[in-house]
Amino acid sequence: MVFVGASNLSALMLCSRKVVRYLFFKRCLLRNLCTSNAEPEILPSKIDAKIRALTTQGNIEEALSLLYTHSSLSLQTYASLLHACAQKKCLQHGMALHHYMLQKYPTIQNDLFLTNHILNMYCKCGHLSYARYVFDQMSRRNIVSWTVLISGYAQSGLIRECFSLFSGLLAHFRPNEFAFASLLSACEERNIEYGTQVHAVALKISLDANVYVANALIAMYSKHSGSTAGYDGRADDAWTMFKSMEFRNLISWNSMIAGFQLRGLGDKAIRLFTHMYCNGIGFDRATLLSVFSSLNQCGAFDNINVNLRKCFQLHCLAVKSGLITEIEVITALIKSYANLGGPISDCYRIFNDTSTQLDIVSWTALISVFAERDPEQAFLLFCQLHRKNYFPDWYTFSIALKACAYFVTEQHAMSVHSQIIKKGFQEDTVLCNALIHAYARCGSLALSEQVFDEMGYRDLVSWNSMLKSYAIHGKAKDALELFQQMDVCPDSATFVALLSACSHVGLVDEGVTLFNSMSVDHCVAPQLDHYSCMVDLYGRAGKIIEAEELIRKMPMKPDSVIWSSLLGSCRKHGETLLAKLAAEKFQELEPNNSMGYVQMSNVYSSAGSFTEACLIRKEMSNYKVRKEPGLSWVEIGKQVHEFGSGAQYHPHKGAILSQLEILIGKMKEMGYVPELSLALYDTEVEHKENQLLHHSEKMALVFAIMNEGSLPCGGNVIKIMKNIRICVDCHNFMKLASHLFQKEIVVRDSNRFHHFKYATCSCNDYW
Repeated sequence: MVFVGASNLSALMLCSRKVVRYLFFKRCLLRNLCTSNAEPEILPSKIDAKIRALTTQGNIEEALSLLYTHSSLSLQTYASLLHACAQKKCLQHGMALHHYMLQKYPTIQNDLFLTNHILNMYCKCGHLSYARYVFDQMSRRNIVSWTVLISGYAQSGLIRECFSLFSGLLAHFRPNEFAFASLLSACEERNIEYGTQVHAVALKISLDANVYVANALIAMYSKHSGSTAGYDGRADDAWTMFKSMEFRNLISWNSMIAGFQLRGLGDKAIRLFTHMYCNGIGFDRATLLSVFSSLNQCGAFDNINVNLRKCFQLHCLAVKSGLITEIEVITALIKSYANLGGPISDCYRIFNDTSTQLDIVSWTALISVFAERDPEQAFLLFCQLHRKNYFPDWYTFSIALKACAYFVTEQHAMSVHSQIIKKGFQEDTVLCNALIHAYARCGSLALSEQVFDEMGYRDLVSWNSMLKSYAIHGKAKDALELFQQMDVCPDSATFVALLSACSHVGLVDEGVTLFNSMSVDHCVAPQLDHYSCMVDLYGRAGKIIEAEELIRKMPMKPDSVIWSSLLGSCRKHGETLLAKLAAEKFQELEPNNSMGYVQMSNVYSSAGSFTEACLIRKEMSNYKVRKEPGLSWVEIGKQVHEFGSGAQYHPHKGAILSQLEILIGKMKEMGYVPELSLALYDTEVEHKENQLLHHSEKMALVFAIMNEGSLPCGGNVIKIMKNIRICVDCHNFMKLASHLFQKEIVVRDSNRFHHFKYATCSCNDYW
């Protein structure tokens, strides 16, 4: 005699029902075969196997077609198809299958196994109203039924519905760990009270020690905890929960590392990973992705070489573990090397060396790495992406436009714009905003205006982008007029653009009015950026006392930008004593930045105090502070040419210098007088002139004239880009050159655009 336990008896009864059902289907099949002249059909078991195989391969449509043409299939086959529809989020196929099942088996709702699969399919596809209807119609439910619907509400962030359903669950069943985990995932930052209540229930029924519940608690507490213990009046509950766990799985460690990273505690995340690795605990892709993100956070504060070494060690671990073949890991590695200041060539080598099938996300990530540090390479990668038949999305296009904003002319931005139109993204607001920015930065304000005017919908970024475009081109009045037309509430960036525009043209009264109206009329509290604009506005206009007074009254500590603005104004108006104070403050905040030293040296040189100027330069040398070299770029044909002082490394250096001497002679006949006060040393007049004549923008202009036939726009406009601000002498030089050659010369320096035409500049000599 064999004794059967309760659980085994249930399994045996279920098995018996399946056998009876199968024999019934088989008898019907044989009856059909006996009354038909058709060829024998494949046995149901083989059809079931074929449908499940197609489902596993993701061929849902083909599997459904086969199912609809055959009868007598097992319930497990229907369940597998419903599960596949849930995974792929194929709502239409899932609904059609549900309808077919109701027609074929009207009593299907009585089968708990299949009904739970139907419920899960609707939840995973986000159709919660159907899911709730199915749930309410169920004649009986088990813990799976309740948990599935709770999970569906949680995924949609419907916290109240989750708790209402959970309360109903408590009246019928003891919740399992999956119900708790689903409920906790819905407890966002604003719902911490709900989360603590769930934690209390878990404690009451001794489920808080369950690894799934504990992991969910760590994730929940990490989302709302402050950056340090006690930041929001609470202890670090996530860390407390982690330490109290008797058993931790890999998700526990990953959740805690991700929690530290989420709160900006990258150093703690890296230390925890180090402890984890040294104790022989394995790691996976999610671990590495969190650690790479944590390392990027540390890069902004710690020793850059130390973090680069850590990045290299992580790279070695990725190779050793085989995770380097994962696309997400490759992308994170490239971003980390770039963010930590590693050689850009290493990023490109990692990208090229990978044998993994790359996707559009990886391509976009690499392009974003190059966009700021090497825009030309970023654009070439974007072109390469097209040649390899990848389909860029709106984010890829936005990154490509970001790179185009660094080019000398608008030709590259126009080519990307044409691709955007071709792909049907021309109505996308984000891309239109990126186009406004790119065209303006490339010197084509008219194209920026055209994109803005043709937009069907404008958000706040659209208005701010256009305001910034007017500001950098010195169109303050246009910016103020546009501000009056804004149909959205302005924000902090809006006023930065407006104050900057006023600063560029000397609209002091208008700027002061705007600054005072920020908090009163628009509820925008002035920040450091706004104070910096005001100091610049006062300083450029010669109101140094007002600028100094504003700095003293600021409710926050001045940053390096504010002191650099004051220093530049002092240099312009010859305020040597105040300039010295500003330079000292700037150097305290940024000791490795050459600007403070250079500006102060120029102040002394302009005043004829060459001994003091030399001492400043010597001090700069002693501290090993390097001055950023002045560079200029001009586009000839399809090639961008770079020029340093004296065209030192250019292959046509001799011809350029020869043509420049001829041009200087013609310019002097027109009244050009070199600004010798800008020379940095007490030397002979001839040497001072040579210093000024060899500035990079002059080299770029001469080379452009030498290649007039290859210039964009038919040669009527010469566009030059410069990495630092244009000096007074070069400014005067460009004005006369525009008259001599009867061309518009556009120079974009580090601060704004200068449009030279008919011996005048758009800035009216105010910059």
